[in-house]
Amino acid sequence: MRLLRPPRDFMDAGGNSDGSTRPDHEQARREMVETQIRKRHVTDTRVLDCLERIPRHEFVPSEFRARAYEDAPLPIGEGQTISQPYIVAAMTAALRLQGNERVLEIGTGLGYQAAVLACLTREVFTVEFRAALSTEAAERLATLGYTNVDVHCGDGTLGLPEFAPYDAILVAAAAPSVPTPLLAQLAHGGRMVVPVGGAENQDLQLIERSHGTFHTTLLEPCRFVPLLGAHGWKDSSQT
Repeated sequence: MRLLRPPRDFMDAGGNSDGSTRPDHEQARREMVETQIRKRHVTDTRVLDCLERIPRHEFVPSEFRARAYEDAPLPIGEGQTISQPYIVAAMTAALRLQGNERVLEIGTGLGYQAAVLACLTREVFTVEFRAALSTEAAERLATLGYTNVDVHCGDGTLGLPEFAPYDAILVAAAAPSVPTPLLAQLAHGGRMVVPVGGAENQDLQLIERSHGTFHTTLLEPCRFVPLLGAHGWKDSSQT
């Protein structure tokens, strides 16, 4: 489904979905960027600007809105979480987006990472394994007015080959190994960030494709929920 991009003045105002403004949210975003992200050496000014403007509190359940700008992941339902703000910033900055890329995200959650990517590039495709989260993410993004995000429900480990290749791929769940379909869908010169490892602890990897070869750089340790699917972890709820 095609969603609408939020106007800049909505994001700057720290607005709620009812159109009201919350100066405390504006201040919380500024403090989040300064204390949690900039001081941890994320220096991409475009990423910092988007994180300072996008209303993160709109992408968490209502009972967690007061905690939306904390330096921690938060539950979003279905056993899933919204990533810590620093991790969102670090993964996004690693993609080195310039503004005209086609990006694939795996693991939509409630849509916050997709909103950040949409702020930085031309077109975003995002895949969520769980139908309830996919529907809710689409509704939240639509309410905020995004125009360059396509939300899909399905097995993210398979990617979306019908829209490939992608200049950048961001995987927001932990894979036991890098899914081969995602490697195949990465454009030449493209970049992928993906957490790889066991179910409890992983390493964040940057994979760059050049002339048919893949170069991997280890970025930092991390911890994500498992990536479910044919090339990920088995869905225990279906055993």
